[in-house]
Amino acid sequence: MTRATPQLRDFAELLIAQEASERKSSETGGPADFQACERLRPHLATLMGNTGFRALLSRALALTDAEIPWLRAAQVKADGSLEGLNELAARVAPDEIANGQVILLAQLLGLLVSFIGADLTLRLAREVWPKLSVDGLDLSDGRPR
Repeated sequence: MTRATPQLRDFAELLIAQEASERKSSETGGPADFQACERLRPHLATLMGNTGFRALLSRALALTDAEIPWLRAAQVKADGSLEGLNELAARVAPDEIANGQVILLAQLLGLLVSFIGADLTLRLAREVWPKLSVDGLDLSDGRPR
């Protein structure tokens, strides 16, 4: 079992908060939207293709299983989007949905850090959320590489 580091969880919470603050009031969407993951999708799909992003998100979803077992009901579609979230929202408490968003995004970010490094992951986040302040953010977990 691989849990996301506290640094990655904090970063995921920061991205989710940034996404929520940027979302226009006219946009619809509830907590089951997983908007931060969805916002990353086109950027990562450009870099690695839909199949690559689907594989990355599928792995992140598998890594959440130990912490968020109810999320295993979600599926990654061929285009890399998540399906089954609206059904889950009807059965799962909003605070659990919010925690699921954090854990899934933290796992996705952890995979990105493993594959492309912390600096490029932060740069990508700044491309997606230009107003995001990442000054002083350290995504290392303190373990030697």
